[in-house]
Amino acid sequence: MTSETRQLPSGFGRLWTAQTISSLGDGVSHAALPLLALTLTRDPMALAVVTAAGTLPWLLFGVLGGALVDRWDRRRTMWVADAARAALLAIPVAAAVLDVLSIPLLAAVAFLLGLGGLFFDTAATAYLPELLRRDPVLLERANTRLRGAQTAMSGFAGPPAGSALLALGRAVPLLADAVSFLLSALLVRSLPAMPRPAPEVRASLLRQARAGASYVFRDRLLLGLALRPAVGNIAFLAVETVLALFAHDRLGIGAFGFGLLLTAEATGGLLGAGIASRLGRRLGTGTALTCTAAVEGLAILGLATATNPYVAGLALAVCGAGMGATMVLAPSLRQAIVPAHLMGRVTSTSRMLAMCAAPVGAFLGGWLATAHGIRTPLYAAGFLLLAMTAVTASMTSNRRVEAALRAAAPTGGPGHEAPSAASSGAAASPRG
Repeated sequence: MTSETRQLPSGFGRLWTAQTISSLGDGVSHAALPLLALTLTRDPMALAVVTAAGTLPWLLFGVLGGALVDRWDRRRTMWVADAARAALLAIPVAAAVLDVLSIPLLAAVAFLLGLGGLFFDTAATAYLPELLRRDPVLLERANTRLRGAQTAMSGFAGPPAGSALLALGRAVPLLADAVSFLLSALLVRSLPAMPRPAPEVRASLLRQARAGASYVFRDRLLLGLALRPAVGNIAFLAVETVLALFAHDRLGIGAFGFGLLLTAEATGGLLGAGIASRLGRRLGTGTALTCTAAVEGLAILGLATATNPYVAGLALAVCGAGMGATMVLAPSLRQAIVPAHLMGRVTSTSRMLAMCAAPVGAFLGGWLATAHGIRTPLYAAGFLLLAMTAVTASMTSNRRVEAALRAAAPTGGPGHEAPSAASSGAAASPRG
């Protein structure tokens, strides 16, 4: 059966709708929570606590959360996580109505929302390959649509909606986010049940978590896929830390122009996600991943040399396109080659590495800007991305990708044919 005739199952439409609605709610809360905190305090450290609280669950419980997801039913985990987040938001909604909101309450809500997101995202990543029977072509197609919707909702529609809703009342954006989680939970609840992975020999949760992490570190392809976002986060957070100051001091643009710069990056992300599958088919998945990483590094170097907003916007759009394509190709490949019973742990381990790297990048960007000038973090980030590209190119080569896909291919059964080099996006070269 050719890639053109293989169709996404009807259940995917419900999953896509659920994640699109949830992403819109995420975008609303992403804008509303910091603005709500700003109505309570002007202390930068207090504001940072609210922002950082949402990332802490991945740092503290990432691998353990993946191990739990591998023990639990993935569909049930998703809808329970979203239902719990909807119920959780009733607390700050009531606090806003009663005028008893506080920074500790907002930080606690951000932390628990992040914890729910950990379980939902990990379970959704593990559920998708089961729904699509681990078909590499369908996985790329599905991740293209999911990534595009996530960017559009959380990057374009959600933040301005959150700001607008906040003008109607402090409880309104939180209530809207709660409704989005509730609708998502109801849609996920209606998804088809998937057979649970074969249970492993009963072991402690910690031992199972370690087994998932070691599976990533022992496999060069999976390790290469995990290193890219980890090193990338160091580079991108170094840029993000100084980007607003760079835009103001070096490009001479204000708040509105800075918003347009971020929009240019998000627009590039949509374009990159849309062409990811085509790049994979034309170049091979491994080569495409190497090219998109190189494009990101060169684009950041272009940003570092920019002397006007137009060049900077173009550089960010190109970087966003590279990131958008990477965020379709890499997860699709991982979902196609990782055994079902390890999917949650492998996903959470890779995500945790990326999350742990982010604070390093923020500190690096601030220190370099203070010690050596505002452009220095941008140059450092660009060269770091290019160095990462050179290091991981052989780890994620077409040959390794093709070998991994062949090893993971199901044998027999309708619709379970082994992926060819063309359909998987890998180059049709002999193994060696």
